[in-house]
Amino acid sequence: MKAFLRQYGAYLAFGVALIATLGSLYYSDVMGFIPCKLCWYQRILMYPLVIISLVGIFLRDEYLPNYVLPLSISGILLSSYHYMIQMGILPEPVSCADIVPCGSRYVNYLGFITIPFMALTAFILITIIMSAVKWYAAADEAYEEEELEEAAAIA
Repeated sequence: MKAFLRQYGAYLAFGVALIATLGSLYYSDVMGFIPCKLCWYQRILMYPLVIISLVGIFLRDEYLPNYVLPLSISGILLSSYHYMIQMGILPEPVSCADIVPCGSRYVNYLGFITIPFMALTAFILITIIMSAVKWYAAADEAYEEEELEEAAAIA
């Protein structure tokens, strides 16, 4: 699993971000659902992840998790907040009383899967994938340093 994530983690994160982006565009442009204010903020965090991860793949940037994780973790916080508003756990803020209230639900699959829940799931997956990539890279660096120290001690 370690080698797989080191090699394909960026591709997986890219795929999740792309599917989430295309899904949000489908709901707004094809289905005609008007995004609320919090949905727009979630899009602001998700859409760049497609481009950032794609550039990271092409450049084989080992620091890609450092660019992706701040956006994905912020997305987790925002999507969680939005989902709690939709579920009635938190009150809807006054700023969400524009054209589309943030507590409205366009979709409600299985009684709990809403658009913010889908965004939350995507942000969580991206965060897990990129965290694992970062953690495995750090573990590999530590192992290589240890091998070099042992080789130097032997010589």
